[in-house]
Amino acid sequence: MDQAATAIKQITIVGGGTAGWMTAAALSRLIRPLGVRITLIESDAIGTVGVGEATLPHIRFFNERLGIDEAEFMKATQATIKLGIEFRNWGRIGDSYIHPFGDFGRNVGGVDFHQFWLRAHQAGKAGRIDDYSLPIVMSEAARFGPPSHDPRSVMSAFSYAYQMDATLYAKYLRGFSEANGVVRQEGRIVDVHRDGESGDISEVELESGDRIGGDLFFDCSGFRGLLIEGALEAGYDDWSDILPCNRAVALPCETIEPPIPYTRATAHQAGWQWRIPLQHRVGNGHVYCSDYISDDEAASVLLENIDGPACGDPRFLKFLTGKRRKQWDRNVVAVGLSAGFLEPLESTSIYLIQAAITNLVELFPHSGIRDADRDEFNTVMDLEYERVRDFLVLHYHATERDDSPFWNYVRTMPIPDSLKYKMDLFRDRGVVVKYKDGLFLDASWIAVYLGQRVVPQNFAPLAGAIPEDRLGPFMDDLRGLIRRTVDALPSHDAYLKQHCPAGPDLMA
Repeated sequence: MDQAATAIKQITIVGGGTAGWMTAAALSRLIRPLGVRITLIESDAIGTVGVGEATLPHIRFFNERLGIDEAEFMKATQATIKLGIEFRNWGRIGDSYIHPFGDFGRNVGGVDFHQFWLRAHQAGKAGRIDDYSLPIVMSEAARFGPPSHDPRSVMSAFSYAYQMDATLYAKYLRGFSEANGVVRQEGRIVDVHRDGESGDISEVELESGDRIGGDLFFDCSGFRGLLIEGALEAGYDDWSDILPCNRAVALPCETIEPPIPYTRATAHQAGWQWRIPLQHRVGNGHVYCSDYISDDEAASVLLENIDGPACGDPRFLKFLTGKRRKQWDRNVVAVGLSAGFLEPLESTSIYLIQAAITNLVELFPHSGIRDADRDEFNTVMDLEYERVRDFLVLHYHATERDDSPFWNYVRTMPIPDSLKYKMDLFRDRGVVVKYKDGLFLDASWIAVYLGQRVVPQNFAPLAGAIPEDRLGPFMDDLRGLIRRTVDALPSHDAYLKQHCPAGPDLMA
């Protein structure tokens, strides 16, 4: 039942880091002008998980909505451009493909381009599907130019994200939030008090003895979920049977070459390694399953596969893939790691923070919290997590590797019915399941399917719309146009130096 209507006048955010300060920044800009006070509690004595972040294009629109200048943000966070993710050794050892942030080719007569490519490829009249993706060709050439607003231009068919230092991003957003009226309270929380009648969180108590109340709390306390789990016991859906990696070791290194405009994920014997090039260093990490490799062995694999001298000592993280059963319970909304974690394979962590914030802003309970708002929020966020989960599982399950116990497990493990349905439809005739809600669009699924050798047996009959004698020239013209367009662009490094160079004084 709905609680008695109580207007939201005080918001308290528990925890800083990327999740806390993204929440604070958005609420300070979009909700505080309505007369709401916002306090963020964090302790300098408690470290954050941030080890450098690769993002998805949605972060650009989050920043734009808050009025953040792109060049200023990129300088402050040592950011580089990200056009996609390269996957090495996932389908087979030696394989490589890029998941791009943009379309493959262009649709003709309402028929998806990849259907024409399937037809042409079977007839020997097409090259790699990668050659028909502008962001892939840009990535391979290490070039970049911003997208065009002209839908007739080939430069309009892609988007981009950032590779940035997450710690510096949190620092940047802290300054932004405080300038917009957010009050930061230093201190460690030692107790959580609940209202005896409603069961809501009423106050949190600090080590100093101070108590801070709130009408609505945001739990950004990380994996421990201080409020959502520690106090409210919202429950957790464990997905480690289908996403078995449960550890990561992170280690930045010095940069020895100009940064490339994409993230790299290289599969190893019991997991995979990330490489995220920033302006001042390279972020590296090895994500693995402790059932198949020890922490020391995982660290050795990472150290043997970084580009330059290490910057510091390896940092180890433990996690359990899954999500809270309720991400909004009573008067607490979990954001970030306190809400769930699906591992960093497709750079979804910051997106899921953003999705929670966006959905909460749309459902913000100005006049009081209602069950309908909570239910809708939880339904939408459950869908977000489940659809990201399926996409991540696809990477592991769609492999032909049988060279280690880890790959044998993920290749043969039972998968969700929702993913099996998607894979079966694509294998039949290249159908990509479409949803109204869901993070990854057609090009993302196509890239992983084809990149990991999930090839349709047939193509759609409507792909016969282009006459046989025109099919080859159509493919050649498109590939040539993309190549000429990319050749005319500046290098990624030159673009950064011209538009958003980050000075050495910002190095972390």
